[in-house]
Amino acid sequence: MEARRLAIIRSHIYPAGPGFSAIRIAPVYNSGCASGSEEDREKNPPRECVFCKIIRGESPAVKLYEDDTCLCILDTNPLSRGHSLIIPKSHFSSLGTTPPSVLAAMCSKVPFISSAIVKATNSDSFNLLVNNGASAGQVIFHTHIHIIPRKAHDCLWASESLRRYPLKLDGEASRLANVVREQLSLSLLSSSESCKESIGEEGSSLVRN
Repeated sequence: MEARRLAIIRSHIYPAGPGFSAIRIAPVYNSGCASGSEEDREKNPPRECVFCKIIRGESPAVKLYEDDTCLCILDTNPLSRGHSLIIPKSHFSSLGTTPPSVLAAMCSKVPFISSAIVKATNSDSFNLLVNNGASAGQVIFHTHIHIIPRKAHDCLWASESLRRYPLKLDGEASRLANVVREQLSLSLLSSSESCKESIGEEGSSLVRN
């Protein structure tokens, strides 16, 4: 059983066989890059999306890992050596339009892939980052997760030197928490209605102070 599991993992990393080199630039196998919602198609048409082109094998990429749901490639404009992206093979413009099952599949690969990247780059840490929306710095509107290897004193983020102030447990904090909880309740209710499942079956709960 263990040998079979390792063989499956190896097939994802070396899909072309023992002679395949993960360090080279290689076209990605055609997956069709299925489109998501109408909103996704209008915001960033799959035909024009750089990630969709990579997935279809129309643009080159340095591929680190691939399975039926997602792909991991090296970022072409890295913030650090080994900076990589995990992208879904289907086209979704944001976290909000990406199905939970797809996000779960992507996130489940983070420990496995990040461990390999950290070791390969002789790093000791990494940042896990999602730029969701233009104001947050998202440039390519196809959901993706950044894995950014870090080393001590690399001074990568200017914000790390900014002074942070403790949260004031006053009326404003309570009002903010109440608004967030209200939005969570609305989201859960909407999801429950669309999936015809109760919140209780999902095992979700909100705690009010």
